Amino acid sequence: MSVDPDEEIRRIQLTGRSTYIVSLPKKWVKNMNLKAGSQLVISKQSDASLLLTPKELAKPVKQEEASIIVHQDEKPDTIARKIIALYLFGCSSIKIKGEQITSFQRNFIKDLVRRKLVGTEIVSDSLNEMRLQVLLSYPELSVESALRRMYLIATEMHEDAMQALKILDKKLAQDVIALDDEVDRFSFYVIRQLKAAVQSERIIREIGLSSTRDCLGYRIIAKSVERIADHAVKIAENLLSLDKEIDDSVFQKIFEMSSFARAVFEDSIKSLFKKDYSMADSVVMRAKTMVEMENEVIRLITKKTETREILSIRMIMESIRRTAEYASDIAEIILNLNANQIIAA
Repeated sequence: MSVDPDEEIRRIQLTGRSTYIVSLPKKWVKNMNLKAGSQLVISKQSDASLLLTPKELAKPVKQEEASIIVHQDEKPDTIARKIIALYLFGCSSIKIKGEQITSFQRNFIKDLVRRKLVGTEIVSDSLNEMRLQVLLSYPELSVESALRRMYLIATEMHEDAMQALKILDKKLAQDVIALDDEVDRFSFYVIRQLKAAVQSERIIREIGLSSTRDCLGYRIIAKSVERIADHAVKIAENLLSLDKEIDDSVFQKIFEMSSFARAVFEDSIKSLFKKDYSMADSVVMRAKTMVEMENEVIRLITKKTETREILSIRMIMESIRRTAEYASDIAEIILNLNANQIIAA
């Protein structure tokens, strides 16, 4: 067996009756400025290997508590970005301090926590300080459970957007737009969990994954589900500009596109939870036919639709097509995660 120039093979030795030892390469010890009595941090990796790190170079434990300063003239979006960044960083306690937190800022922060941050509560609130506490622990809501919730909400949004388009129900369209915050909440939660997991094999197991390799794949999948929800919002926003219900024959074709896109999305998520390579491969192949379906509807709307409404309908169709394309992106990640299923014995 060939050995990499940077690798050395060392034998395990038994000392006493129960202690196993392995000697360290002398060159490495000198390069690290180590000596007898120096401490090493030994970390088990997801692939069962061991990582040796001099204690002085070991990563510090994740910061559990962090503080930010808020100025009275600070814009809400800037405050939101600071809080969300610390939430995603993994802080379990976030202090928001200021000479005086205005009532507008205070109400904005309360609304942000309610709408965007899963498992977070405001545990203290005074004139110049607010403290947020993340109360949800890793095992209570796995990444897969959060993703499933995102999928269900995104599907509901898409279905309601199409129902609103059918009867031009602008109130229902506004409800679809409002639901997007719920998808964002779970998306932020998934990102928070995955960022923590890449640093700890224990957390990987607690959130329901098997290796660090899964983390990147699930991050992309979560983003794709979030974008599918965004396109349901775009469908709702574009129908708000329509003045009257669209032609029945045009709607029927658009609805067929929508049903196909939803089915592809559903199968992509099924293949994720079942770890089914063949189903994911089928999703990728089927999604390719969406462009042809879209072109067929485009030819129809030029004959059946008034010119001023064609643009809005075209944008709606694009969002439906993008839904299928993001489902295909999810399926491609699943192919990569389950490539072992196609390795010949």
